[in-house]
Amino acid sequence: MSTVLLRKGRTRVDDADAADTADDMAVASFIMGLVGLLVFNIVLGPCALVLGGLALARGTTRRGRALLGTALGAADLIVLAVLVTANGTVSWNFTG
Repeated sequence: MSTVLLRKGRTRVDDADAADTADDMAVASFIMGLVGLLVFNIVLGPCALVLGGLALARGTTRRGRALLGTALGAADLIVLAVLVTANGTVSWNFTG
């Protein structure tokens, strides 16, 4: 990772490193959204939404994965809302 020193002590990351970071965010968004459907949807859903949005804003080359992560993050929050409405709890309950 190479950085460029700017005035006032600030640094800037090169564009290639920024694209790699955006790609990593897209993948992390997808994984968090997928895992969030089963566990910790109250935490992983918003994280997937934020990371997917940041990856898209930073111009990721994995645009589809970032969009899927964002959609799965929204699905996590919808699942959470359904669980709270149906069971009055934030966890899965398979017993009738």
